[in-house]
Amino acid sequence: MRELTVDLGERSYPIYIGEGLLQEAPSFFEKHGISKKSPLLIISDDKVAPHYLEPLANALSAAGFQPSTAIVSSGESSKSLAVLEDLVTHALKAGLDRKSAIVALGGGVVGDLAGFVAASYMRGVKFIQIPTTILAHDSSVGGKVAVNHPLAKNIIGAFHQPEMVLYDLNTLQTLPPRDVRAGLSEVVKHGFIWDDAFVQWCDENSERLLALDPEALGYALYKGCSVKAAVVSKDERENDLRAILNLGHTIGHALEAVAGYGELLHGEAISIGMIGSAKLGLRYGAPEDVYTTTKRVLAKCGLPVKLPEHFDVDAIMEAMMHDKKFSESTMIFVVPTAIGEVEIKKDVPASWVREIVEELKQEAG
Repeated sequence: MRELTVDLGERSYPIYIGEGLLQEAPSFFEKHGISKKSPLLIISDDKVAPHYLEPLANALSAAGFQPSTAIVSSGESSKSLAVLEDLVTHALKAGLDRKSAIVALGGGVVGDLAGFVAASYMRGVKFIQIPTTILAHDSSVGGKVAVNHPLAKNIIGAFHQPEMVLYDLNTLQTLPPRDVRAGLSEVVKHGFIWDDAFVQWCDENSERLLALDPEALGYALYKGCSVKAAVVSKDERENDLRAILNLGHTIGHALEAVAGYGELLHGEAISIGMIGSAKLGLRYGAPEDVYTTTKRVLAKCGLPVKLPEHFDVDAIMEAMMHDKKFSESTMIFVVPTAIGEVEIKKDVPASWVREIVEELKQEAG
């Protein structure tokens, strides 16, 4: 088992990464002071629940905890105020109190949603992340929790740190291949912003990652979580440094919004967004290999590197205007300057962005 710490003083918490951790969940809960006297609420989705919800709930019950369960539909559409209200109703009926904890069992959508329930229920209760996707290695760390608005992704949210992140690699074995590929997008992103040697490792080990080789996966997720933990420890509330984690997200979130949070998976949209950011990097004088390496590594991970023809550029630009990274009438982008290094540009011309979005439709490969 690998272990990391997100260093936030009194709110510091561990990330545990290993095989078979789901069965050991009760001992981790006890170690971190989760109450057995107050009910728990485990929130999962209809894809993950059939595999892992009952085993987790049974293990917790056998250890003396009082778990209640709630299942939402998989996908971004569940990150809504309507679903949030349903889950708060569920929590009230289950008798959750201020000493209760809410457990997110699933991918990034479940983590964001359950985390926001925990942040808002009784003004904040304990929260545990049990991610079951590769993509969630990013979203489960750092305490950003939110739901979507039809006009903007993650615009209704909070910062609410978990008590721990319990990452059982065995749960990744049931992931559909498309979800595996989409998850690798955020893994590679952490290399692009922080660690050029890790990018090279991903380039050389893409086949092992796609095949869900446990040793390769464990190492990659440890490296990805290490970058996220280091950044969050320095800048919890995204005042400056943490914004580098948004590489590819300005375009990517706009693509998700235009696609109606369905046609493109989050990691697929971010992959296209990272290609766009690499193109922006070239305009700011970055070496050509920033673009070619970004494109090659993402393609080797089975990710899209071009924009589908039917996407409307005007709609994409409009969606970007609603993004949290659009501020004071200037577009803010995380732009790579080298592999493993990025800068935050706060004055990117909208005309450049439009041209690059158009170019993304013409990408070869």
